[in-house]
Amino acid sequence: MKARRLSKASTREANRPTRATAENAVRTLIQWAGDDPDREGLRGTPARVVRAYEEWFAGYFEDPREYLQRTFEEVAGYDEMVLLRDIRFESHCEHHIAPIIGRVHIGYLPRRRVLGISKLVRLIDVYAKRMQVQEKMTAEIAGCLNDVLKPAGVAVVVEGAHECMTTRGVHRPDVTMVTSRMLGVFRTNFKTRQEFFAAIKLRQKGDDEPG
Repeated sequence: MKARRLSKASTREANRPTRATAENAVRTLIQWAGDDPDREGLRGTPARVVRAYEEWFAGYFEDPREYLQRTFEEVAGYDEMVLLRDIRFESHCEHHIAPIIGRVHIGYLPRRRVLGISKLVRLIDVYAKRMQVQEKMTAEIAGCLNDVLKPAGVAVVVEGAHECMTTRGVHRPDVTMVTSRMLGVFRTNFKTRQEFFAAIKLRQKGDDEPG
């Protein structure tokens, strides 16, 4: 399995166009948009755009499973839910390459071992730094954590604002898309699932305001 993943990453790198080819593609888009890529203000734009793409889409060249390999077993028998909420993410819609910006809530019910909390953030970042559909990203995050850690259950909720809707098309800046993936006991046990959703609600707007 690991060899297959390494082979896939190597194939992506081998098939990657040169930097000059990518920069020329940006020049073409600038011309198509109606501007002159050789004018002073745009002369360095193709190179900057390519560097930005390297950062925005770095997840294609990372294996999220590698971040989940180191676990901790000295947890004094802790077997209750572990939850990280309000993890900001920045991704891009694969249909328009427009930003998707939002937050992820991720929880799991451990079996003897737990992860360092920063690894959950890195797991989200790897999948976010790819061209995405939010439903797919939600399922990928949950599936990877479940496959590698093998906990009693995994819960993932993603809230995202899609700029392909806010800056074009229907132009609705007031819409947030919510997706969820429940695995194991979070899917089969209503009380466990409700505990997760209640923990998320604690951080919703207005919850900290005095009654």
